[in-house]
Amino acid sequence: MDSSAARVSYSVTHATVYAYDETVTRSQQLLHLAPRAHPRQRCLDHAIEIDPLPARRLDRIDSFGNPVSVLEFDRAHRALAITSKMHVEVAPMPVLDPAASPAWHDVVDGFGYRAAHALDAATLEASRYRFESPFVRIKTAFADYARDCFGQGRSLLDAAQALMEKIHREFTFDADATHIATPLLDVLANKRGVCQDYAHLMLACLRSLGLPARYVSGYLLTRPPQGRPRLVGADASHAWVSLHDPVHGWVDFDPTNKVRPGTEHITIAWGRDFGDVSPQRGVILGSGAHELEVKVTVVPLA
Repeated sequence: MDSSAARVSYSVTHATVYAYDETVTRSQQLLHLAPRAHPRQRCLDHAIEIDPLPARRLDRIDSFGNPVSVLEFDRAHRALAITSKMHVEVAPMPVLDPAASPAWHDVVDGFGYRAAHALDAATLEASRYRFESPFVRIKTAFADYARDCFGQGRSLLDAAQALMEKIHREFTFDADATHIATPLLDVLANKRGVCQDYAHLMLACLRSLGLPARYVSGYLLTRPPQGRPRLVGADASHAWVSLHDPVHGWVDFDPTNKVRPGTEHITIAWGRDFGDVSPQRGVILGSGAHELEVKVTVVPLA
């Protein structure tokens, strides 16, 4: 099969508008809005429109390898509009053999300390995603929740698939149930939340068992109801999980939708949790309260 024929191209627009109650005199913003290149995804074009124009802009790569933009504003303004436009191409996920994946407990043992044994580069890189982060705690409760999926001798990919399916089956998607600061133990107890919660919970389960897993942010192609047109701005940012398998490399799981991400998932950035890859965050002087409007449009291209 010609893999290039199976690639899918997308036009994505992510528009963010802040309307401030009072004048902002100074502001600094950090953006994760540029698509990340990886073996299955390439960026064909990307631009960011900013109003008002920043006094300074620095484009760089963060500590996780993600492209970021740092903006500084030193003129008074009552609104800030940032629109990211991109054209990306995504290839299908290769077919993986779960039987070729090592037993999950052997993967955990591979990160243990052994005298005079140096970890290879891939294992050393993966190890940074085994520990607690601000939004993902390591707790016995999370390991206990996942325990029935991780039986003795079960392959890593089989066990992770079972955990993804369990979270999807037992949790209810509810946009009003949580906010970004809701503790994960509350999410586990109430079994309700949004894609960030689903991803953070699966990460907490995997890391609490000693496995390396990272948070992935991006976009998901959504489909309008049958017979209705695709609406501009009706899509949203999405989040899922990537687990490190010593045989297959990084393997993605989307517990919100119970799927292995493929050509309908567009990657922007990855890190330890949402805090590392927030699309936009900043510090402002002035303004009082503000209103925020975010519109995302994902359009597949012929």
